[in-house]
Amino acid sequence: MLSTKLIPLAKALFAVVAWGASFIATKFALRDVSPITVVWLRFGMGVVLIGLAVVLRKKFVLPSWRDAAYFALLGLIGIAYHQWLQSTGLQTAQASTTAWIVATTPIFMAILGWLALKERLSLLQIGGIALAALGVLIVVSGGDLRALGMDQVGMPGNLYILASAPNWAIFSVLSRRGLEHHAPDVMMFYVMGFGWLFSSLLFFGGPGFSEIGQLTPPGWAGIVFLGIVCSGLAYVFWYDGLQAIPASQLGALLYLEPLVTVIVGAFLLAEPILAASLLGGVGILLGVFIVERFSATKV
Repeated sequence: MLSTKLIPLAKALFAVVAWGASFIATKFALRDVSPITVVWLRFGMGVVLIGLAVVLRKKFVLPSWRDAAYFALLGLIGIAYHQWLQSTGLQTAQASTTAWIVATTPIFMAILGWLALKERLSLLQIGGIALAALGVLIVVSGGDLRALGMDQVGMPGNLYILASAPNWAIFSVLSRRGLEHHAPDVMMFYVMGFGWLFSSLLFFGGPGFSEIGQLTPPGWAGIVFLGIVCSGLAYVFWYDGLQAIPASQLGALLYLEPLVTVIVGAFLLAEPILAASLLGGVGILLGVFIVERFSATKV
């Protein structure tokens, strides 16, 4: 039994490590070009790779007009807008700080479920949300909570990153219905494709191809890693893992993502590993764990 799950588990772990390193790759690319150029190139490569996987696995089907509109909405929210927020934020925010903030997405999903879907929150879940919120404040303030009241929170990019977390929560909640009726890889192909088309409007209405010539070898390395590894292989491998291992078990691997970012960021970007960031990160992960672990607990 273990041997049959070993390869899917390794694929899922590869995806998590790739996504953790994606923030660092984005920082390298942003040294040369604007955020929209990074997004456009990244997901152009990703769409091609996932499309090839869908075709080779003989899963390709044309969506109905209703499904196409639904995929387009998800592409606008989850690809074009979401990735623009993160790439813009990463112009000034540290990669490690970004990863810790993004890790709070399940917290926003729980809050959204309570507000919009009337899902109940237990006292333990409320405590987990408060703990994660405190963790975020510690991370963005560098451990000096007094700075929060003096407009010294740090990089303005933190606000863009913070906005991306609830945005991804909205995207995830809206995606639930589609995943009940469509294969995940096929659905992601269309969502990513529409998202890339929306980003094309900003790309050609802005810098267009003029910036591409500015990419240096490190910048191209970042773009290729983002496009082929993070937006292509990682998604395919993650869905392969989900077919063999329950999502409740596989989801635990996502706790490793911010840790990967911290370690890789320290080596490649010389970002300091601050005790305050680690303490805040532990608070975030523990809060997220409590919210997810006790999601079915009644008050």
